[in-house]
Amino acid sequence: MSHLRRELDQVIHSPVRFSIVAALTSVERAEFGYIRDMVEISDSSLSQHVTTLEKAGYLKVVKTQAGRRAKTWIGLTPQGRAAFRNHVAVLNRIAEAAPTEPAGDGGGTDPEDGGRPSR
Repeated sequence: MSHLRRELDQVIHSPVRFSIVAALTSVERAEFGYIRDMVEISDSSLSQHVTTLEKAGYLKVVKTQAGRRAKTWIGLTPQGRAAFRNHVAVLNRIAEAAPTEPAGDGGGTDPEDGGRPSR
């Protein structure tokens, strides 16, 4: 049997990349600075994570010119949206599979106490 964690997307699993992708799920695209501020990271850190996500095919980066200023727009690709949905589904399956009672010495029944649940 293989633990569900092996189904997690290792590109998205990083907390920062997860936050970036999550921030982009409700929009078609967002400006670089908006994502930087929302995720609370530096320009250089966001740039590195965007590069990783873009190489995986999860993001599309478009650079535009607004007057003299260059703007960088980031959007999820269909592949990125699907990967995020799958990643979240796996996280939910892991959470749902967690035991509700502690195992081992901390839970179950106590044979010395007539089979009553131990506390």
